[in-house]
Amino acid sequence: MSALVIKQQTGRLFVIKRLQAFALPAAIFAYLAYVFVAFDMAGLKDRVSVSNMTTLVSDTYSYKTHVTQDNRTGNITIAIEGEKKGRYAQGDSPDWVQLGDNTSVDLGDGHIVTLGPDVSYTVPGYGVISATPGKRGVNAVLPAGETPEWINASKNRISITTDAGRLTITRNRTEVFRYFTGWELFFFTLDSPFHGKSFAQLVSSGEYAAIWQEFWSNKMWRHSDVAWALAETVLMAFLGTFGAAMIALPVAFVAARNFTPLGSARFVVRRLFDFLRGVDGLIWTIILSRAFGPGPLTGSLAIMLTDTGTFGKIFSEALENVDGKQIEGITSTGAKPMQRHRFGVIPQITPVLLSQVLYYLESNTRSATIIGAITGGGIGLLLTQAIITQKDWEEVTYYIILIILMVMAMDTFSGWLRGKLIKGGAGGH
Repeated sequence: MSALVIKQQTGRLFVIKRLQAFALPAAIFAYLAYVFVAFDMAGLKDRVSVSNMTTLVSDTYSYKTHVTQDNRTGNITIAIEGEKKGRYAQGDSPDWVQLGDNTSVDLGDGHIVTLGPDVSYTVPGYGVISATPGKRGVNAVLPAGETPEWINASKNRISITTDAGRLTITRNRTEVFRYFTGWELFFFTLDSPFHGKSFAQLVSSGEYAAIWQEFWSNKMWRHSDVAWALAETVLMAFLGTFGAAMIALPVAFVAARNFTPLGSARFVVRRLFDFLRGVDGLIWTIILSRAFGPGPLTGSLAIMLTDTGTFGKIFSEALENVDGKQIEGITSTGAKPMQRHRFGVIPQITPVLLSQVLYYLESNTRSATIIGAITGGGIGLLLTQAIITQKDWEEVTYYIILIILMVMAMDTFSGWLRGKLIKGGAGGH
């Protein structure tokens, strides 16, 4: 080959390399530009509601007490988060609510709401907002001047949101919200004899069994139900993962080339594994829910089907890489096929089996949360119910924290167990 030809070929290679170096960034840039237009990224700022985001974040670490007046009868009810389980007894109220013919609600910093036939809200620096709700509307009267953004007024409804709280007036109902930091009634409900007592008072009482029972049976936070839901989630992950491992291991021998010379059998089993893991666990969950009905067992079966396909592939590949000399050594002692597999094969693939199974156990603990939301079991169901209500985001935060702690605990446990079983050491993270 002449020097000229070599030079021409080298030149073409340099041109191709330059084009490739330019084409890849250009393709990425074009794709990002398409995403920017297709997803309407430019209009994102118009769709973002900062006030809704602020309310959502504040709801995760605070609670609100509802003071509600039935405008038709004049009856006043006071309830934490507006729930019957958090309702004050008739005639009872927190110290910032003064019951009477005209109930006074002190929202702090000079913000005073007066409830009665006529409703008024004194806003420092703005003035007094008054309304007379009735059949013809709320009949609101605002101070002179332009209406501020924190007031939303119409004929039949007025909503006022300030830093101190919120007031909503309709023809039939007037409702005042006041926010407080913390998770109220997390330990004891209003009707508990231990509500409002300090930690020192609880310890000095000596009624530890009764205190625990009141906490455990809390009707608002349902600690006993939450604990069982967490256990149910872990159980779903455990049954699904180890059930899949028990099924996949013997079937993996059929898929391994060095244990099954019959190609058609290997092909069928491998395609079965592909099918099982090719269908996502959530899809299996929906299918099985229609077939077997909702419940944690359905979630376990969904995890088991998906992981059977995954473990089958992993185990069969591990079997194809075993050392044949160890098997030959066992065979030379006169061992039968089952004994050869037990003492010549299983010890070689045990580290892979345990490592993968324990990894998928901690991974499936997270997956079981979502699966439980579909099948009606575990902590996932409680989390979904709390999200759907759109009112108790501190409860959503509580469940999310528990899920994170559960995953961390499973990760630590599986790491420790992996170290013990595989390395023989302390293991862990």
